Amino acid sequence: MDIRSATPDDFEAITAVARETWHATYDELEADMIDQTVDDWYTDDSMPLEAPGTIVLVAEEDGELVGFTHAVAQGDKADILRLYVHPDHQNEGIGLALHERLMKEIESYDVDRVRSFDFAFNDASRAFYEGLGFEQTDEGEVEIDGEYYFEAVYTHDVS
Repeated sequence: MDIRSATPDDFEAITAVARETWHATYDELEADMIDQTVDDWYTDDSMPLEAPGTIVLVAEEDGELVGFTHAVAQGDKADILRLYVHPDHQNEGIGLALHERLMKEIESYDVDRVRSFDFAFNDASRAFYEGLGFEQTDEGEVEIDGEYYFEAVYTHDVS
């Protein structure tokens, strides 16, 4: 497996991984809503590679993009906004490898804490972050197509 910084040429594959993962993971959401949200949220506009503090990494196996993560470091904190592994490649250590590389990248920004956000109903994501030492510190809401969904906010102090 190869983990590297994303390039503009990766966005079609990033969108495909996001779409497959959302459909496999978020049963609570309508299929059409998932497709529209993925089309809106997983673009070079929503993850600008050149923006200060932005980190977008991809994982490839045999030349195929199988996972990605996106974080933004700003001030004393970094926010992990996305970490997805294609459903056909989950439980192979790809998510952990992406996270470890992401944390190394985040360290260069001299932040004090890292937060992660995900739907509160995503038990697999919650267990993943709890297993990495993150603790749920807050709740929020995210709006999708006029509907509001609870999200869990996890925090990990960086020492």
